[in-house]
Amino acid sequence: MTDHDTNNNQLNTTAVELNNIDHPAWGEPVICRVEVDLPGWLMQLTDGKQWEVFGEDEAETCISFSLRERHQKISQHLSKIAPKIAEVTLYHNGYAVVDVDGKALFDGTLTNGTSDCAHLSYFHAESGEPITLN
Repeated sequence: MTDHDTNNNQLNTTAVELNNIDHPAWGEPVICRVEVDLPGWLMQLTDGKQWEVFGEDEAETCISFSLRERHQKISQHLSKIAPKIAEVTLYHNGYAVVDVDGKALFDGTLTNGTSDCAHLSYFHAESGEPITLN
């Protein structure tokens, strides 16, 4: 599931529903939904630079997003600098990889504690009822 807002004044939010997890202690399959503010997360990882989503590609195990750095046209010199390009890959198992111009900035499991820009929700797969974890 993906929701992109083309208005540059609003942040793009991405939601990925992860694979059903069959955890015997819970007794039934669980769906984990991850919502990520991609431009906001990249802003944190790159010390305040602004980003915009310009592409996405979905595969069987993940969804990848292409983002570019937004330059404010303060001077003519800045407008000639090529914007940095980022790729964010969100795997269905909760793992995420973030590269900016080929340099890895994040490679790990995406959790609520990883970033203020990520929110995880859990639901019973059969009933759709939310699950609250302590």
